[in-house]
Amino acid sequence: MRQIGGLKDTIKTWQQIAAKAADIQELTAIAISENDESWKDEVHGEIDALLSKFDAIEIQLMLDGPYDSRDAILAFHAGAGGTESQDWAQMLMRMFLRWAERKKFQAEVMDVSPGDEAGIKSATIGIKGNFAYGNLKSEHGVHRLVRLSPFDADHARHTSFALVEVMPEAEEKSDLQINPDDIKVDTFRSSGPGGQHMQKTSSAVRITHIPSGLVVSCQSERSQHQNKESALRVLYARLLELEIEKRAAENAKIKGKRIDAGWGNQIRSYVLHPYKMVKDHRTEHETSNTAAVLEGEIDEFINAYLRSKVGEEK
Repeated sequence: MRQIGGLKDTIKTWQQIAAKAADIQELTAIAISENDESWKDEVHGEIDALLSKFDAIEIQLMLDGPYDSRDAILAFHAGAGGTESQDWAQMLMRMFLRWAERKKFQAEVMDVSPGDEAGIKSATIGIKGNFAYGNLKSEHGVHRLVRLSPFDADHARHTSFALVEVMPEAEEKSDLQINPDDIKVDTFRSSGPGGQHMQKTSSAVRITHIPSGLVVSCQSERSQHQNKESALRVLYARLLELEIEKRAAENAKIKGKRIDAGWGNQIRSYVLHPYKMVKDHRTEHETSNTAAVLEGEIDEFINAYLRSKVGEEK
């Protein structure tokens, strides 16, 4: 049903553009036949409006990867640096939750491991919406923060790192299947916030995929069943990510291309001191409006990345 709805929206958009183009063509023909210069400004205004609309959907045309239309699962990991990096990881999680809110996407926090003093050591969130993964795949990598530390008595300048993993949500039946004998399910008491019920019952779930060694956990829900479902969603997404990376490595080997060092490359820097600047190191796109970016206004970076990939082999 979601695919049908998306296709209907796409068809409707192009029908509207076709109708608008026909109107402009008719308006232009009338202006020429009457040799009336007063029509010129109106025609140019209509053309500019049509081009603006086309620019708005141009990005959508770039989201043609096999998993781009899927929902996304994001995992955040604080880098070395203790409280400073843990606080940065939480800032990044908030940034993406705010982005989802701006896009009117549905977001849920699936698992959080709190930091020792502040922030988070790690966290997992799910974002549901059309082309959520296609937009967010550009955010996969290491994000770097430079600022005056609020945790340093001397207010010295600190550099912090956090890793953001972005995975497409897997469709169990079509993408891959897990043998029930290959997973081990453990339950434990939630260590995070959530009230007495979560603290006193073993509602948190940890799932181990024995063949790959992957371990995922979820403790954000009150129900053990809900936590198990969420943990399985993350496990499927991680296994699909491994499969995607395996295929990419095989294709690169066949084509004789060198594979990038991996997802761990630093992709973007957020500098809050001594000047304000957010710069993407892959596209060179930058802005001095750091406050807006940290409030979730990251579409300009996403769009710049997508445009930079136009023409590359899938």
